Amino acid sequence: MKISNNWLKNYLTLDLHPEKVSRILTDIGLEVESIEQFESLKGGLQGVLIGEVITCEKHPNSDHLSVTTVDVGWPEYLHIVCGAENIAAGQKVPVATIGTTLYSGNEPFEIKKSKIRGELSEGMICAEDELGIGTSHDGIMVLDPSSKVGTSAKEFFGLYEDAVYEIGLTPNRSDATSHYGVARDLASALNNRKEEKGGVSLNLPDVSAFKTDNHDLQIEVIVESPEACPRYSGVTIKGVKIAPSPEWLQNHLKAIGLRPINNVVDVTNFVLMELGQPLHAFDADQIKGDKVVVKKLSKGTRFVTLDEVERELVADDLMICNAEEGMCIGGVFGGIHAGVSDNTINLFLESAYFDPTHIRKTAKAHGLKTDASFRFERGTDPNATIYALKRAALLIKEVAGGQISSDIVDIYPTFINNREVEINFEHVNKVIGKEIDPTIIKSILESLEIKVLKQHNEGMLLSIPTFKVDVTREADVIEEILRIYGYNNIEIGDRLNATLSYRPKPDTEKLRNTIADLLASNGYSEIMT
Repeated sequence: MKISNNWLKNYLTLDLHPEKVSRILTDIGLEVESIEQFESLKGGLQGVLIGEVITCEKHPNSDHLSVTTVDVGWPEYLHIVCGAENIAAGQKVPVATIGTTLYSGNEPFEIKKSKIRGELSEGMICAEDELGIGTSHDGIMVLDPSSKVGTSAKEFFGLYEDAVYEIGLTPNRSDATSHYGVARDLASALNNRKEEKGGVSLNLPDVSAFKTDNHDLQIEVIVESPEACPRYSGVTIKGVKIAPSPEWLQNHLKAIGLRPINNVVDVTNFVLMELGQPLHAFDADQIKGDKVVVKKLSKGTRFVTLDEVERELVADDLMICNAEEGMCIGGVFGGIHAGVSDNTINLFLESAYFDPTHIRKTAKAHGLKTDASFRFERGTDPNATIYALKRAALLIKEVAGGQISSDIVDIYPTFINNREVEINFEHVNKVIGKEIDPTIIKSILESLEIKVLKQHNEGMLLSIPTFKVDVTREADVIEEILRIYGYNNIEIGDRLNATLSYRPKPDTEKLRNTIADLLASNGYSEIMT
């Protein structure tokens, strides 16, 4: 799983070097396998400077070349031969200096000192496509006259850079399948470890601006399979304009390896990676009967998914349907007909909680592994659907326009409560191997959003939030305490405890192994079912 360092800064103040962040994440159980540097433009325009053309004369040995002197803020002017027809003295231009590597697609080419038709050339005055910031090759790129000579092109064009962590996430950590989840753990470690500064605040994006603008687009929702879909939430947005996403949104997605598609789909992917809550946007005008029905279709029903593959449904597949047909394999993969296209104007936005077992079976049956199924299989937070829906709706309004045209529909027949777990301080200290002050234990738990309902001399009664799918008993809570407190902060004791064990005679295990060896040596094959 890829986590962006810049993205983490949306939720907490983070001024640490990525290597330090990497060590902390690994210490708290989010093992960083590698750190990659992401640049919005390959090569980052290293070596490209803003220059001013001081002189421009015709090349003595060529009709279409010019010989220029260019000021890039260095003590000496550069002599550069240029073939562009629009070159002129007094222009501010981007200049690739000697040693700069530019890219044509993935093909690099290095700027070298050379002689062109007998005249010295110490760099290249660049066109848009040569820098990779556009497609124009009509001539060199002429910049605003106020541009400052000597400024790096990287700074001038505001190129985006990021450090991206590749985290080897263990299957039990569904709470950390998002940037906010990782930020929560990171803030907890920074605030509760004696070797860190502390004072880090965790900020969840504000959705208080969410409101229904009108009631012009009503979609009815019916859940016929609540055992597979315990909660289904949705809202409509009318009058959106499908277009490419703004640069900030594209950069966030590109940094973690996602291809931008359009502003609406990009928002759903952004919120998925931000909060760990998968969303799906339907073209509301393609929802026949203005009705969404969550149900299982007959085994053998054929359905064409977004990748244009016709699939045969199995009995447990949960489908999101309209009044007549299936639109989406719930929690796994969208259908080809009801998704967002360039012609979409009205949306129905889905945010649901699906049963992990159902999703796991469906994903396996069809050989589909998506970012959504990855999270649903591990268990998402049933009590986060509305917040994620509001967050996505507000972002869609920001980048695609439109109006929220219905109240939120929320089908949630059986509320899923927080689990209550009691811990005993003596047990905690015995398992960890060190006596930890109860105030530190409380601080760690509260920073992980685990509420302390009661506290007494012997222990605490805790309320475990529903996003902590793997925390169900005292031992799990102790693991949470220990990974934040720091395994490295537990001193190695000077005692070694051991328990002697005696094997019965005859040793049944040894006898079984002897028989297995005998059979295998005589040509048999051993299997373990």
